[in-house]
Amino acid sequence: MALSIISREQGVLAGPSDTSAILQAGFTQKAFRRLVEQYPRDPVTPTLAQYLRKSVDSVVGPVDSAIKDLAYPLDRLSTGNGLIDLYRATGNATYREAFGALRESINLNSRNAEGGLWYFVYPQWSYLDGMYSLAPFYAYYTALFDAHNVSATADMMHQLDLLWTHCDTNSTGLLVHGYDDSRTAVWADPVSGASPHVWGRSLGWYTMALVDTLEILGLHQLRERQQLQSRFQQLAGALCTAVDAASGGWWQVLDQPGRAGNYIESSGSAMFVYSLLKGVRLGYLDTNATAYTDVAVRAYRYIADTFVVNNGNGTLGYNGTVSVCSLNSTASYEYYIGQPINYNSVHGSAAFVLASLEYESHVARAATT
Repeated sequence: MALSIISREQGVLAGPSDTSAILQAGFTQKAFRRLVEQYPRDPVTPTLAQYLRKSVDSVVGPVDSAIKDLAYPLDRLSTGNGLIDLYRATGNATYREAFGALRESINLNSRNAEGGLWYFVYPQWSYLDGMYSLAPFYAYYTALFDAHNVSATADMMHQLDLLWTHCDTNSTGLLVHGYDDSRTAVWADPVSGASPHVWGRSLGWYTMALVDTLEILGLHQLRERQQLQSRFQQLAGALCTAVDAASGGWWQVLDQPGRAGNYIESSGSAMFVYSLLKGVRLGYLDTNATAYTDVAVRAYRYIADTFVVNNGNGTLGYNGTVSVCSLNSTASYEYYIGQPINYNSVHGSAAFVLASLEYESHVARAATT
């Protein structure tokens, strides 16, 4: 699937104006980095590593100014870890300037009255989506270059906490897509500001943010680790309850299982597989680990059988991924199920690569026990 992404030239910005693809680039970088690390001696690894660098190089210009970065959503931060890794490998100051600008842009980003970061230009709105880009970068940068800045770690935790507090508004234990701190959006709950529905991929971004940030935090950050692990465990349990009993996958709108028009969505499902299997592997889901593993393995097999497509030309396709769902909408059930399905979406393909890596790790561990 990674080689198929390369064949489609995805995850690399086409030029300085191709800023809408920043998240796709950052997500591709994270998937390829994991792949290179997991299989360092595979014959195709040099090809993957070369493409990874090509992707990182393509974002340097677009993100090299903190002021310019504010024109992009929080998704811009998804490229930060790749820039840091290449700086550490090469010592090239250009990479440091770029991820330094990204870090400065967090300080300059608009915030609501509680200090919550706006996801984009929509006033007072915060999305689950942005946490996958924000939290692992914030934690990684702080650990390597600003370790004594306790306020940075506190701010990162505050962002995750605000979304948890405002978006945990239903009986499922799952978080809705986002909230409006001003309570003025057409979809905003008058008390919490929360949007009305649990969108699978937005929750996937947030769930991956928790497990990836846990992996980065230092052992000395005990309070932060305990809080993130507790919430990750709560979400993991809720996800296992929400899984579709018939297929083993997860719905596009998770709080409306089986409702007419709803469907099993492939990108969010892959993100949940990745999160659950990684959580088990790293010991964050040590209680009932077998149950989490069983759910994730069944889901992975369903995804692989249902959404991975042999294109017949030596490449794999990936189906069943919804296009962009934004709160800049009615945020109604009809809106979420009415967005088009994309074939070969980077969000789906890269999520599948990450899910596959965790599945392979599970299989390898099982074979030795």
